[in-house]
Amino acid sequence: MQLVTLISDFGLQDHYCALLKARILNLHQDIQFIDITHQVSTHDIRQAAYHLRAVSKKFPPCTVHVVSVHNYYSQDPEIICFRYNEQYYIGPNNGIFSLCFDSVDETQIYKIAYDEGADNIFSLVAHGISLIAQKMSITEVGPPLQHYNKRIEVQPVTTENEIRATIIHVDKFENVILNVHREFFEYKCKGRDFEIFFKYYNPVTQISQSYSDVAIGEVLCLFNAAHQMELSINMGKAASQLDLLKDETIQIKFK
Repeated sequence: MQLVTLISDFGLQDHYCALLKARILNLHQDIQFIDITHQVSTHDIRQAAYHLRAVSKKFPPCTVHVVSVHNYYSQDPEIICFRYNEQYYIGPNNGIFSLCFDSVDETQIYKIAYDEGADNIFSLVAHGISLIAQKMSITEVGPPLQHYNKRIEVQPVTTENEIRATIIHVDKFENVILNVHREFFEYKCKGRDFEIFFKYYNPVTQISQSYSDVAIGEVLCLFNAAHQMELSINMGKAASQLDLLKDETIQIKFK
C-alpha cells in the first residue's frame, strides 16, 4: 500500500480535496491517505512549508508527500516530482519546496507529464503517484525540470545581543509560532539570560517544557514538536488575548 500525505489550501467546505483523491484512486487504488491539513491560508506557500517541515521526516521511507497550495501560480503552472531523503515530493513549482529543503539536487527534479488530461493539475499529481506506487523509476514521470523556482524564507534579524523574530503561523489553538528554531536560539543564546518582548506585556524570561509549567492563564514560551519557538497561554488563546498577528515582529534580547 502506498502512503500519500496531503497538504492543501482547499479548506473543508468544498469538494476539491475529494476530487483530488478520486483522481488518484482512479489510477491506483491501493493508497492510504494521510490528511496533514487542508486549512492552509489561500496561496500561502510559507505556511504550507511550515506544516511540511514539521511532519515529513516522521513518515516511513517512500512516502509520497503532496503539496497542493497555490497551484495556479502562473499562466503555465508545472507540477514537479523529486526524491529527497528517501521520500517523494509532488507539488507545484512555485517555490514551496525551496522553503523546506536547502539541498535538493535540482538535476533530479522532474516535470510531471501526462497525455490524458495533461491540462488538469489533479491528473498530473495522480499520474506521478501512480508511477511511484507501481515502483517505476521517478524518471518516468516526465522530462527533467528546466527551472526550479525558489523563494527566500523570512529569516530572523540578528545582532550579537538580539533576535528580531517574525510570527510565521498561528495554529488552531491560537498558539503563536515564530521563525526561530531551537538550534538557532541555543546558538545565539549561548546560555545567557534573555527577555522575549511582545506588545506592551511583561517579557517572558524562560523556556518552558510544557504548557502546565505555568499557571492557567499565564504566558509561556516553549519549543513545539517541530522545534520552533512558540508563544502560548496555558488554557488560553495567545494570538487574540495578546493581540498578536501573523507577520508581526517579536523581540528577543540577551543579557
